Amino acid sequence: MTHTHPIRVYYEDTDLAGIVYYANYLKFIERGRSEWVRALGLDQAAMKAAGEGVFAVRRVVADYRAPAQFDDLLDVTTEYQSHSGARMVLRQCVLRGGKTLFEAEVTLVCLGESGRPQPLPRALLDRIGGNPPSGA
Repeated sequence: MTHTHPIRVYYEDTDLAGIVYYANYLKFIERGRSEWVRALGLDQAAMKAAGEGVFAVRRVVADYRAPAQFDDLLDVTTEYQSHSGARMVLRQCVLRGGKTLFEAEVTLVCLGESGRPQPLPRALLDRIGGNPPSGA
């Protein structure tokens, strides 16, 4: 299942050349991930309060293909790829009119209150169709 979240490019997102500043793509995909989790029916604040952990970005491999510009309407797609233990890998893209401008493979880790990795929440695994690895 691929989730899509629309984003409009505002003036504050651009640099002096009028194109989206490279670091803002990371903000765009962060919003896309948050909306993906929400679309799964999960409440991240409730998960944290219940001791089910929080998600932190561990790794991003990014490819900038073409620039977005002021007032562009973009789509941020988020697609589950895999998981194991405390980690989950997502593929995220930023598109304009179906053309990929930016893509990233994002590895998330679930952290407990101590800041140490803990298994992904059961509710998340139920929704992505994943089973915990053996021994977890």
